[in-house]
Amino acid sequence: MSEATKDATAPAAAAVPATGTPFAGRLRRPAPYLWLAGSVLLLLLPFYLDRFWLQAGLFAMAAAIGAMGLNLLTGSTGQLSMGHAFFLAVGAYGYCVLAGESSTENGHALSGLGLPSWLAALLAVLLAGAAGGLFSPIAGRLSGAYLGIATLALIFIGQHVLFNAESLTGGFNGRPVPPLSLFGFTFDDAEVVVAAVPFQSSEKLWYLALAALLLSALFARGVLRGRPGRALNAIRDHRIAAGVMGVPVARYRAGVFVLSSMYAGLAGVLLALVFQRTVPEYFGMILSLEYLAMIVIGGLGSVAGAVIGAAFVSLLPQVLTHYSDSLPLVSAPGTGGIAPGEASRYLYGAAVVAVVLFLPGGIARLKNQGEKKK
Repeated sequence: MSEATKDATAPAAAAVPATGTPFAGRLRRPAPYLWLAGSVLLLLLPFYLDRFWLQAGLFAMAAAIGAMGLNLLTGSTGQLSMGHAFFLAVGAYGYCVLAGESSTENGHALSGLGLPSWLAALLAVLLAGAAGGLFSPIAGRLSGAYLGIATLALIFIGQHVLFNAESLTGGFNGRPVPPLSLFGFTFDDAEVVVAAVPFQSSEKLWYLALAALLLSALFARGVLRGRPGRALNAIRDHRIAAGVMGVPVARYRAGVFVLSSMYAGLAGVLLALVFQRTVPEYFGMILSLEYLAMIVIGGLGSVAGAVIGAAFVSLLPQVLTHYSDSLPLVSAPGTGGIAPGEASRYLYGAAVVAVVLFLPGGIARLKNQGEKKK
């Protein structure tokens, strides 16, 4: 072989990977295969899990949707909100009033418009967005602790309304949640046998929640990766500089507050469908603090972080409750030990402290740090 031929073939030989095959190159990037395997696993879980774990998963998916909305507001824009639970309540009770029929329960006359349930769910999400829109002028002008205190007032107002507007909310005892019907298919406890497995409300809602979670994640990811996301990050990092560059700060702050409220409204509708009964006490201060813990633990400004944090915070009490008999110090309420709910709050409170001190980017940033070390 001549020297010229050797020189011509040398770059081509150097360009071929050491493994020599394109398939080996794909093996070094396993993320698509992991996503595919995870998707298939999620689709098959209703065929194998019992009702307890399915409901726990549904709570986690609903919480993940709400956490995405709060992450858009707090993680990406730097706007502290303590009133996220208020907008979840608007979505949950809005669906009940819009889809429910007027009736009497426990001596209370419950009002309802009797709209088609799919339309009621859509309108409940829009109603939560409208509630956020009413508050958006304040959200557009306040920031930091001032906005946090202002949104804190929403919790107190919401709790007062939920406990006293008995014709709408049912008061302390709450009100039943009408099952959702979509394209003639009802997500209720009536059994539908699929591959010799009886599907009830939890199994049916599983796929609805998966679809809602996927669409919500894709939309949030599109917002963060597009021009609005860059504007929101600029507002978070330096508000004055963002305004000098032409970013309408007040408008973006107000808009992301409305969007966050709509995410919370959708999460509230899903939670109501899973609970099958809305209770005012649930939508209080503790719930708002749990959502803040979700985005801090998972990772501020990250869609994946919202999902991870929501799974951790929402599943932890369920796991502790399920295994309380075999765990030290944890026992059923009233038996002398630490109740599962209290133990879970201690644990994810400690997780928040650990993340703030040792992992400021949250759990979602672990992968990026591992790649940088390589």
